[in-house]
Formats: sequence, C-alpha cells, structure tokens
Amino acid sequence: MKPLSRLIGAATLAAAVGAGLPALAGGTLVIASTQVPRHLNGAVQSGIATAVPSTQIFASLLRYDEGWTPQPYLADSWEVSDDGLSWTFHLNEKAKFSDGTPVTSEDVAYSIMVNRDNHPFKSMFAPVKAVDTPDPKTAIIRLSQPHPALELALSPALAPILPKHYFDDGQDPKTSSKNAAPIGSGPFVLAEFTPGEAIVLKKNPDFFIEGRPKLDEIIIRIIRDPAALLVAMENGEADMYPFMAGSQEIRRLQKADHLAITDKGYDGIGPINWLAFNTKSPKLSDKRVRQAIAYAVDREFITKALHRGVSKPQRGPIIESSPFFDPTIPAYDVDLDKARALLAEAGVTDGLELTVDYIPGPKEQQQSVAEYLKSQLKKIGINVTVRASPDFPTWAKRVSTHDFEMTMDVVFNWGDPVIGVHRTYLCSNIKPGVIWSNTQSYCNPRVDEILNAAAVETDFEKRKALY
Repeated sequence: MKPLSRLIGAATLAAAVGAGLPALAGGTLVIASTQVPRHLNGAVQSGIATAVPSTQIFASLLRYDEGWTPQPYLADSWEVSDDGLSWTFHLNEKAKFSDGTPVTSEDVAYSIMVNRDNHPFKSMFAPVKAVDTPDPKTAIIRLSQPHPALELALSPALAPILPKHYFDDGQDPKTSSKNAAPIGSGPFVLAEFTPGEAIVLKKNPDFFIEGRPKLDEIIIRIIRDPAALLVAMENGEADMYPFMAGSQEIRRLQKADHLAITDKGYDGIGPINWLAFNTKSPKLSDKRVRQAIAYAVDREFITKALHRGVSKPQRGPIIESSPFFDPTIPAYDVDLDKARALLAEAGVTDGLELTVDYIPGPKEQQQSVAEYLKSQLKKIGINVTVRASPDFPTWAKRVSTHDFEMTMDVVFNWGDPVIGVHRTYLCSNIKPGVIWSNTQSYCNPRVDEILNAAAVETDFEKRKALY
C-alpha cells in the first residue's frame, strides 16, 4: 500500500503556499514533529527524523527538481566516463563549512567512504572503490561496476558532505559525539540541540548560494503527544507538520483556514506501508504460509475503511509512481479458499499462532491495520496476537534484531530501487541491529542475481524489465 496519508503538512499560512507568490525573506519557521532523532548526521543514519535537520545543516554534491533531474549543489558540474566507472565532480569555489573552512575534494572523499561503510542503505554506495582527489576542487568517484543509481544517491538526505577536519577524529562514525553537534556547508547552522525537545537552526550567513536561505531560523519542536501536536498546529504555535500519518489528522487540520495540506513530494520519496515477515521464524519460513496471509488480506478494505481513502493499494515493493513500476504484475486479490489451501499444502492443519508488531503512532495508520489482521487471519485459522511498543526506539530495536514474527512497517523507495528496494531484499544486507535494512532476513540467490544485474544495467528498458 502506498500511504498517501503520510503527507507533507504544509502548515504555513495559506498565503505562503499560494501559486505565484514570492518567497518572503526573514522570519522563523516552526516545524512540529513526533519523531525523536538519534542524532543529526544523515551520512550514517536514515529516517525522516534525522533527515529534516540534516538536510539543512549539510549540503551534498547534487540536489534534484520535482522530476528527480539532478541539479548542481556543491558540484557545479560533473561528467561520467563512457564506461560508467568514473564520475568526476567539479566543486563550487565559494562553498565552505560554517567554521569558514573551504569545502574540498578531501571532504567529498571522506564523506562518500563514511557513507559507503556506515549508512543503513549501504548498497547505494557498495560499488564505490575509491574517491580520487586530483586537486582541491575535483573529486572522482571510482566504481567497480556501472552504477546508474549513483546519480540519485548523492542527495542531501542520503549523502551529506561532512567536514573531514571536524569528523575524522578517530571516533566510530556511527556513534561519534559530533553527530549531535555537527557543522556543515548547508543553508543553516546548528544553534541548539536538546534531545527529545527541540532543534534550533540559524541562517548560515556564508551559505554559498546567493540570496539563500530566505528564513532566518528553523525551530524543530519535538511534540511526542500527537493530540498536543495537532493543537499546536491549530493554534499557530507550529507552522509545518512534515510527516502527517492519519486521515483523522488530515481532516481535522483541513478545517483550519490558515493551514494547507499537500502530498507533493512524497511520490519522490516513495513511501510504502507494508506487512513484513521474519522469514527466519519457523512459522513463516515456508513461502506458502506468507502467500496465504497475502491472499487473506483485503487491501481495498484497509485503504478505504481504515485509511479512509487517503492511501491506495500497492502491488509490490516498487511504488506505482516510479518509472520502474510494471502495471502488469499480478496482485494478491482476496481469496480465502486459496489461502486455506496454501496453508494445508504447507502442512498447517491445526492452526497457527503469530504475533504482529506495529510502529507506534496514529492508531488508524498502523495499530488498526494490525488489529484488522488479527480478525481477518482468524478466518483462515491463524490466531494473531497484536504486540504494542511503547515508543519508536522499542519497536525499532525489536525489528532490527529480528525479535518479531510479523510487523507493520513503512519503507521508502528513495527514487531508485537500488537505494530503497534492494536494501530490503539482498542477502548481504541482513544487518542485525540496523533498522530498515533486510530485517525480514529474506535471502534468495536468484533474487540477488536479478537485483545485482539491474543495478549495473545502463539501458533503462532492460533495467525496468529486470525489476
């Protein structure tokens, strides 16, 4: 399912989102969020909670327009060799970090390798062999094989450029104390980080793009109580809610004259709400059991009744708005008789006991679906226990350490399947303790073979056919 209910809540004043209006300079933008970031370094941590502040603190080599067309950022220009194995980037001469140090190719090399070795989506930089630095403003990424997805991986959210002189101090990049006090070359600088409460970003007066940023300040308020967050939006105490999750929230905030709600941008991220199976569980290791569950679930009921029309069914791991999506692939339409037959073929004749987890948040988005699974799967002889987690970190630890049988989850495509899809299926990305890796422990050599072939295929139509 494609959760269109996960919307960008553009809770700025309605006049500010009107078509054709010029951006006003100055002022403070207050962003409300229920999510608590572990730290602020997007080079070693995935997730929206980190990405929102990280993309303002750090710049990256490239940025993108609404059609995912790469645009210059720290790199003014770039070229790709005919064999696809060398990507040369020419850096902006004016770019410098907030401490005044110029951004150089050494920083690019350091950052790309840190990302390759530590990011949860490591497959997006796996083909990187080295980064050459022939001069301070030229960086050449050397690849072991063609890697067309690299062009979409060099974004602020996925590949921020870190100042080597600051971060390269011998600490483990994933646990470095500097991840909570970063400096970067982005449009804003960190002024204050109170974990669990607020992040304050001030305008970078030396940002290398002339006339940017327009805002003076961004304050990210952590409001863990969803009800309190809605009140803050309605009362004008917060200006933006960037990860709205429930249709009830959407309908409530739509009534406020000063708020505007949009789903623009989320096709680019490509969020999919899915039911994940722990394939290492003896109860779920037989694919016929997993198929039986798929045939028992009514996705139309979930999207129309539980999500109240703000999401729509999704057929597979590649989102329907992706150019790689194939509309001819078959869907798992509801067929309880077929589900029962598959269970019988798998030797499940005396019923089955399973537990389902879900991400804490708006009830209708995850909890209600989990409770629906409990009632629906009972029709095919599966008794489901719904297990709640008190907070996101608890859920994430359970899932990342494979302490679950089934779980509701949300994963993003991130523009290219190599970035967002491969990580959840490749045998090599079963990483205990790393959330949003291959937490299902799914391992199929044939699937690996196909995904690896797609990753290096430079002909678009051939690549699409592989997916």
